Amino acid sequence: MRPPIDTIVAPSFPKDADWINVATLKLEQQAPRPVLIDFWDFCRPSSIRALAYLKEWQRRYEPAGLRIVSVHAPGFPPSRDADLVAEATRRLGIEHAVLLDPEFSYWQDFDNPGWPARYLFGPDLMLVDVQIGEGGYVETEQEIQRLLGLSEPLTGLLSAADDIDAEVIVPTPDQPGAYSGPYAAGQVWIVSGGSGSLSVNGEHREIEGAGAHLLLDHGTHSEGVLELKPDDGLEIHATCFIPGLAT
Repeated sequence: MRPPIDTIVAPSFPKDADWINVATLKLEQQAPRPVLIDFWDFCRPSSIRALAYLKEWQRRYEPAGLRIVSVHAPGFPPSRDADLVAEATRRLGIEHAVLLDPEFSYWQDFDNPGWPARYLFGPDLMLVDVQIGEGGYVETEQEIQRLLGLSEPLTGLLSAADDIDAEVIVPTPDQPGAYSGPYAAGQVWIVSGGSGSLSVNGEHREIEGAGAHLLLDHGTHSEGVLELKPDDGLEIHATCFIPGLAT
């Protein structure tokens, strides 16, 4: 969405921040290119779901001048470990710049309300587009093309559930730990503290690495009963439920 005023300037990157995939960046040196700043956490399903769009925009629009910076702010114990963030960045195939914000200092500069959140700044580093939470992908990509002076077909990644006109239903609230019981959702995810084995409704799963992992994808809003049995040594921090399309 458009910001309420067009005179909001991008806050400078923290001088003492650690980075992944790049040497230290200075925001002021990014002008006159557009800059997309994304707040994420590799342990949050919503951040992982949005990642496909960021990776495709990086592949398609970085050669034309776009700079993407994902700011990693931890919301779960595993995501406070810089080594695990770096490992997840490699595992997820993220090639753009990642700024580590373990103390939420850059987050506070934005007064950011949650994950994921996108802030698109123009070549003058003025804010032109904001998206809090999932969605708004078509609008963001259209703004990216406008700032780059492009007029091309969009990347076409938009799923039915991500369409702005999609009718989705509020799912079961996220639950701490390895939840077993009734639920209603389009998808079921877990947040793990590492690797290990897990039984999902009697089916064996191998969980590789700390972070958010998709267990079940119904597409539409579905009701069911979930039974999770992690093996000894696999720590599950949360079971998360994602909205599904109305049938």
